[in-house]
Amino acid sequence: MKKRTFIASCVTSLLSIAFLPSLAQAQNNRPIKIALIASKTGPSEQYARDTERGLRMGLDYMTQGTMMLNGRKVELIVKDDQMKPELSKAMLTEAFGDDKVDIAVGTSWSGGALAMAPVAAEFKKILMIEPAIADTLTGASWNRYLFRASRNSFQDALASAASLKDGDTVAFLAPDYVYGRDGVAAFRDALTATKRKVNNVHEEFIPLATTDFTAAMQRILEKFKGVSGKKHIVVIWGAPNPLRKLSELLPAGQDIDFVSIGGANHENIKPWAGLPVGGGIYYFYTFPKNVMNDWMVAESMKRHKVPPDLFAAGGFVTAAAIINGIKKAGTTDSEKLITAMEGMDFDTPKGKMTFRKEDHQAMQSQYQFRVKKSAGANEWDVVDLVREIPASEMPVPIKVK
Repeated sequence: MKKRTFIASCVTSLLSIAFLPSLAQAQNNRPIKIALIASKTGPSEQYARDTERGLRMGLDYMTQGTMMLNGRKVELIVKDDQMKPELSKAMLTEAFGDDKVDIAVGTSWSGGALAMAPVAAEFKKILMIEPAIADTLTGASWNRYLFRASRNSFQDALASAASLKDGDTVAFLAPDYVYGRDGVAAFRDALTATKRKVNNVHEEFIPLATTDFTAAMQRILEKFKGVSGKKHIVVIWGAPNPLRKLSELLPAGQDIDFVSIGGANHENIKPWAGLPVGGGIYYFYTFPKNVMNDWMVAESMKRHKVPPDLFAAGGFVTAAAIINGIKKAGTTDSEKLITAMEGMDFDTPKGKMTFRKEDHQAMQSQYQFRVKKSAGANEWDVVDLVREIPASEMPVPIKVK
C-alpha cells in the first residue's frame, strides 16, 4: 500500500513538473491589465476625460502603437467613481479583486484617492496617483504601493510662490476639503522655503459646490482694507474654475491680482483671457520643447481637435512611468516593480523625471506663467511662459511617516 502511494505521489509530482513550463507560459501570455479609476460623472468629468485621453496616447506612444509589451497585450479598463469616495474605494477593489489588474491609475480628486490608498496596500498592488495632488497622499496617508508621476500640492505651490515678491499681501480662497486645505498649507510652507516675506491676511475655505462667491469675496476684500503694497488672491480650485466670476466681483480701481493653483485645463483657462492672473502650472502645451511633447500635441490635435492640457499630460506621463517600470522590472510583479521604479529616471513630454525612493513622488520641472494681455495664436493660447523652474530649485520636503 505504501509502495502504491509512493508511486502515485511520484507520478503527481512528475506531472506537475511537466506542466510548469506551460503554466509559466500561460502567465507570460496573460494581458497586462491597467485600470483607470476616474470621475467621469460630476464636476471633474473634464479632468477624467483628459486623463484618459493622455493615458491612451501615452500607452500608444510607449508601445509604438502596438499595445504590446514583453510579448503581452496591454489592456486598459476604465471605471467611473462618480466623485464619490465610497465608489472610488469600491471601483479599485473591483479592479484588483475581480478584474485582476496589474496596476491601477486614479483618481480625479484627492478625496477619492485617499479612500483608494489603503486598498492598494491591502491587495499589494501599485496605484499610480493621477491626477489627485494632495500632499497627504505622499505624506501621512502614503504607503509603499503608491506612486505619483504627476505633481503634488507643494510642487504647485513652489511654482506659484515664485510669482510673488517681498512685501506682497495674499488672501486664500480654497474648497473646504483635503485638496484645498493641503493646498493652502503647502503654499504657506512654500513661502517659507523660498524665504519670501509675504503678508497672509486671510484664508477662506468654502464648500466645493459653491457657485455664488459674493460673500466669500466680500470677506477677503474686507481683510485687504488698509493694506498697502501689491495684493493677490490665491485661488486653489478645480472645476469649474471660478476666476472669471471672482474677477467680476472686484471693485473698480482695485489693484488686485489672482494667483491660480489647479484646474488649469482648457475649458477653465480660456475664460482667463485678459485677466490679471499668474502663478505656477504643471504643464502647458507650448512650454516644453522635445520630441515626445511634439508628438503628444500633434496626436491630440489629430484625435481630439484640441491640444493636450495638464490632465492629458498627466495621463501621458503616468503611462510613460508604467511602461518604463515594467520594462525595467521585466515583469508586472508588484514587489519587483517597486524595486525597479524607486529612483527610476524616465522621459516624459515635460522632460526627464525621477521617482524619489522615500515617497515615490516624481521630481520634475514646473512652470511659472502669466496670462496674455492680448490674444494668442489660437483660442487655447492664453498664457505666456515666465520661466521653467527645474527640479533642483524645488525643495520638496519628505513627509512620509
